[in-house]
Amino acid sequence: MTPQRYFEDFKVGDRFKSPSRTLTDAHFMFFAGMTGDNHPIHYDEEYGKKTRYGGRLAHGLLLASLTAVGASMLAPLIEDSIVAFVEQTTRFRGPALIGDTIYPEHEVIALERKRSAGLLTLRVALKNQRGEVVLEGEHRYLIVYRPAA
Repeated sequence: MTPQRYFEDFKVGDRFKSPSRTLTDAHFMFFAGMTGDNHPIHYDEEYGKKTRYGGRLAHGLLLASLTAVGASMLAPLIEDSIVAFVEQTTRFRGPALIGDTIYPEHEVIALERKRSAGLLTLRVALKNQRGEVVLEGEHRYLIVYRPAA
């Protein structure tokens, strides 16, 4: 069993990287089918070539989903302590195109004690294979305190 982290176990500056993902046609088509977002910028190569991006552009919400803590290296560490995902902000800084490899990162930037659980604030970012930030934002999670022994 993976050792669990509770609110008291985090400190500002803790960083968690996640496995990379290379964006493929399957990602784009699945996301378009699931959400109904079928703008040609996401699935039509010829259309994409005529845009300022020069190719097929990833759905913004697909990129935001790649910052999910549940898919990160942090997930197994808070399996027993996470109460809720309470807030998210997202800012798109640059394009992510089909074929780009995306690297998710999470960093603890604030810890706030509340009554029954602590509020953990993470800075989230996605970088591409060139090290360019394509998305940044924040997530806030309620994390329980360590149980009394």
